[in-house]
Amino acid sequence: MTTSAKASLFVISAPSGAGKTSLVTALLERMRDIQVSVSHTTREARPGEVDGVNYHFVDKDLFVDMLGDNAFLEHAEVFGNYYGTSQQWVEATLAAGTDVILEIDWQGAQQVRKLMPCCSVFILPPSVEALHQRLTGRGQDGETVIAKRMAEAQDEISHYPEADYLVINDDFDIALDELTAIIAGQRCRIELQQQKSANLLKALLAGE
Repeated sequence: MTTSAKASLFVISAPSGAGKTSLVTALLERMRDIQVSVSHTTREARPGEVDGVNYHFVDKDLFVDMLGDNAFLEHAEVFGNYYGTSQQWVEATLAAGTDVILEIDWQGAQQVRKLMPCCSVFILPPSVEALHQRLTGRGQDGETVIAKRMAEAQDEISHYPEADYLVINDDFDIALDELTAIIAGQRCRIELQQQKSANLLKALLAGE
């Protein structure tokens, strides 16, 4: 990965119920200088979700207008709802030296990889049974929605080879350690260190 920014863009994808959001939330408690992009969506807010925190909840007309203005780095339709990532926010945050995480599906990940450098991670559940149990245990969706998500999961999972890294979320703590290691490793890549530590490297080479 090469980038002129002093930060990295991470794209994290997973089938619904794989534990992606829980892992990212725990990761943010561990690491500094990293933020999650808040996507725009046309879906209704779930109980406990806050506008501007979980998502920017907008109506379809506004979303279409933003799409026409090329405001999104990526966008996708998922289960009849639209989702999009603000390109301006991502670019400004990276330029400021803060790593950015995009929690998006495989469709969005494909779009982002074509437009700008990123490090992509795919998270999978340990089994089909575990995925179903997690979706049911959330208590947020009815049986019809859960059945639809399970039907879509196989297609979503088939796109895991497109990612740079694969994390199996069986033991949560192990999966979190692996995700943390991926972020830490990316931060140590030579091209990023050369930009972040340019003055130090210059002084060391000069013997100062």
